[in-house]
Amino acid sequence: MRALRILLVLVVVLGGLFLAVDRAAVYFAESEAEDRVTISGGGPATTEVSIKGFPFLTQLAASRLDRVDVNLTGMEASAAGRAIRVSEVRAELRDVKLGSGYRSATAARATGTALVSYADLTAAASDGVVVEYGGDGKAKVTGSVELLGRPISRSVLSTVTRVDGRTIKVRADKVPGEGLPGVERLVRQKTDFEGEIDGLPKGLELQEVKVTEKGLEISVTGADVSLTG
Repeated sequence: MRALRILLVLVVVLGGLFLAVDRAAVYFAESEAEDRVTISGGGPATTEVSIKGFPFLTQLAASRLDRVDVNLTGMEASAAGRAIRVSEVRAELRDVKLGSGYRSATAARATGTALVSYADLTAAASDGVVVEYGGDGKAKVTGSVELLGRPISRSVLSTVTRVDGRTIKVRADKVPGEGLPGVERLVRQKTDFEGEIDGLPKGLELQEVKVTEKGLEISVTGADVSLTG
């Protein structure tokens, strides 16, 4: 009986040590990953990495992680040749394969969301164009044009759609022309635009775009997503 108690104590102690070592290894790996994660074509961003699954050490030994969550904030991408700040990208990566020396990591599949605020959309739009929330899933776009020597400002409600895996299109539902020839064409030149979002982590593509009060909420998905360029 005494031997059994000693064995149980040893099991508990060793289990506790293994857990402590395992969690310490996770913390170290997350810190290293945050320094190594890069964005293809993107600017500086704050990176947070969370490695899920237990035990971690057995996953590390197999060079394959079950799940890794990545949060990028303040990432700079580009759209239609203009810099655009992506407020936040949250991605859930599954079946992450580690390369030789753990210098690279590629996820078999990934899902997530990206958020672009209206302030950042305005900064990336044409000069004089303001983008705001218009309610009911619409964006409000305001632009000024010059007609017959005088400036005319128009606000329109616009629908935002995904053209393909990298491109977003903003188009006014209706432009009030007030009977003046050429007004609609001039206003649309300011308020209608589309741009390819370049700079998301390699392998991620746009899936769906929703217009919310905070900004454009973009669903992203991908396969063979690289975490290190």
